[in-house]
Amino acid sequence: MDTDSLRLFVLAAEKLNISAAGRDLGMPPAVASSRLAKLEQSLGSDLLHRSTRKVSLSTEGEEFLPFAREMLAQEDAARAALGLTRPQATGTLRFAASSTFAQLYIVPLLPEFLDRYPGISLDLKLSDTRFDLIEGSFDLALRNSAIEDSSLKGRKLARDTRILCASPVYLARRGTPQSPSDLNGHDLIAFQSKAPRQLVGKDGEVAQFDPRDAQCRLVTDDGRSLKLATLAGAGISMNSLWNIHAELQEGSLVRVLPEYEVDDQSVLWLVYPKSNVLTAKVRVFIDFLLEKIGRSPVWEKT
Repeated sequence: MDTDSLRLFVLAAEKLNISAAGRDLGMPPAVASSRLAKLEQSLGSDLLHRSTRKVSLSTEGEEFLPFAREMLAQEDAARAALGLTRPQATGTLRFAASSTFAQLYIVPLLPEFLDRYPGISLDLKLSDTRFDLIEGSFDLALRNSAIEDSSLKGRKLARDTRILCASPVYLARRGTPQSPSDLNGHDLIAFQSKAPRQLVGKDGEVAQFDPRDAQCRLVTDDGRSLKLATLAGAGISMNSLWNIHAELQEGSLVRVLPEYEVDDQSVLWLVYPKSNVLTAKVRVFIDFLLEKIGRSPVWEKT
């Protein structure tokens, strides 16, 4: 299969503009259209829908796109292994992450990254709701949990220490829990589910924490909303230290049961599909995040 045509298709799919994709590869518009038509003919499928106003991916094109990217990555890696070329950090990098973490730590760094790598464009999906990395055709994602999917590889970015916290106003009104069993008499705010958790003390003591046994009337799937509700005095919540370390330092939030941490094996991972070659654009973004965030996480100094 002609990899130049594959590269043209991937660019056209990213830009939704065949002429612009052709220009990037030094092809006149007529040549670019002809090459894409020949690729579609060889595959027996229409990859792009064309009209006088716009270009869009067909269903077959959406399904073929991750395979086209993979074939190009394999070619680049093979040529680099033979010393024929040095992989260039170029192209569109599709990155998915928790919106809460990204807004705090990643988005402010993006101007520096884009200045450092002018050949890379970023396509971000920011949401605290989990979704399938492979079906979404993402190059890389940030996950703050244990990796359970055997189809993924990952690099550890940092620890994800989770603690219990509340506002001083709430604790003044309802009292401060002195032991895990005291949580049953308090209002709790849960993140995504009321699943039971295990609390581990500094001396190794283990206690069970089950929101279903307490007054848990508020559940949210958004980390920022979880923090805001806690700041407003709605109850005690489990939060990642990276999400609330600034509020702990200024005193607007207070650790509850400070001798305990939530034990759920959560780590901040940068993950990518196991089947994918680690392309230059993905490698430099991973290295950048490790340099700027993972080397000395600010929340671990709290």
